[in-house]
Amino acid sequence: MNPPLAEQLRPQQLSDYIGQTHLMGEGAVLQKAIQSGTLPSMILWGPPGVGKTTLAYLISLTLKRPFFTLSAVQSGVKDVREVLQKAETWLADSLRQQKTPSLFETAPAAESPADRRPAPPILFIDEIHRFSKSQQDSLLSAVERGTVTFIGATTENPSFEVITPLLSRCQVYVLQSLSSDELDLLIARATDYLKRQAGIAVEVRESGALKRISGGDGRKLLNALDIVVSLLYDAAKTDAKSAPIVLTDQTVADIIQQNIATYDRDGENHYDLISAFIKSMRGSDPNAAVYYLGRMLAGGEDPKFIARRMLILASEDIGNANPNALLLANACFDTVHKIGYPECRITLSQTAIYLACSPKSNASYMAIDVALEKIKQTGDLPVPLQIRNAPTSLMKDLGYGQNYRYAHDYAGNFADMEFLPAGLEGFRFYDPGDNPKERDMRQHLRQLWQEKYGY
Repeated sequence: MNPPLAEQLRPQQLSDYIGQTHLMGEGAVLQKAIQSGTLPSMILWGPPGVGKTTLAYLISLTLKRPFFTLSAVQSGVKDVREVLQKAETWLADSLRQQKTPSLFETAPAAESPADRRPAPPILFIDEIHRFSKSQQDSLLSAVERGTVTFIGATTENPSFEVITPLLSRCQVYVLQSLSSDELDLLIARATDYLKRQAGIAVEVRESGALKRISGGDGRKLLNALDIVVSLLYDAAKTDAKSAPIVLTDQTVADIIQQNIATYDRDGENHYDLISAFIKSMRGSDPNAAVYYLGRMLAGGEDPKFIARRMLILASEDIGNANPNALLLANACFDTVHKIGYPECRITLSQTAIYLACSPKSNASYMAIDVALEKIKQTGDLPVPLQIRNAPTSLMKDLGYGQNYRYAHDYAGNFADMEFLPAGLEGFRFYDPGDNPKERDMRQHLRQLWQEKYGY
């Protein structure tokens, strides 16, 4: 049985790598790191099928370093420790094999034992977001000591899925979906390969359907092409003329629709479904939300991914219109971790319905974005002296904390004073939404601040 076309076409040198020109193009950041040989530990974050695993493998080939690989789905702490032990052994053996100056030789003045230390092996872990905290913890010491150069691949936001100590030791590189031109290049490479290796001539008259099906995922595109060509080739074997296999958009769409389960394990586009799910809750339609939730669960989507997206929505789209939404979404995320699938489907459904039925407000979301934009424009303005901390007598002498009014010493637990830096007095970052909760908040702020913020 032949390996999948995507595996057969995996590049064997960096010059054949397709995509990610912002990282791998001439003069790009990762290209420079590879050329210099000073490779940092890193996390490659991007959608499926854009070359994360291939890139890690090609880096190891280019730098001629040992390449250890683990799958987060199948490996535990014991496997991590065994691989790290192999890496330490390799480093020790390499160091012993390096030439050491004899009694009659003098090492270069600038050379030190550290200079002679061989570059560490590369440890690649696919789907690092599936590693538990303890599994990620087991990597820290080796990464910090330089026993390995760690490369992790993930489709999930590493800010949520990678522990802070490991994240702080890694560069995060964001990979992008393949562009239309890059997908065309991949199609051309695949048809050329089929002609050379299997003697199958393929004429691609239209590539639109292949590219739409792929959604920027190179692996999906090659899987679809593999299925279409295989079926058409089998059907044409009796043709004595051996005419080329002709691909049109209609041909591709018809065949893939009939073989959707083979082509795509999930049977659906991951990003389209989660988008529909989020927009249904944002649009206050619990029926559509539950439908798309069911579609994702039936397609094998990770329940933690769904719960995490609802947690984001609770703040982004509901916020202070209903603060309980964030509490429930957080409880849902915790419950999904504790009980797993299939039982957690009920909690996911309960939470999705609650979020969809909740009043909506993006006021908190807008407030922080306005604040960040203002900070870009004004820079780091000095904090007013009266609200600075004054832990030393020198700071007190300089006026830190002077004239500060402790709110609880005043009627209504409120003291009218200035908290914003000079130049931003009276600037309103938070504009309460038009819903019962935030209307109450607006009224309260208006009573406190009178006309200052225009509430």
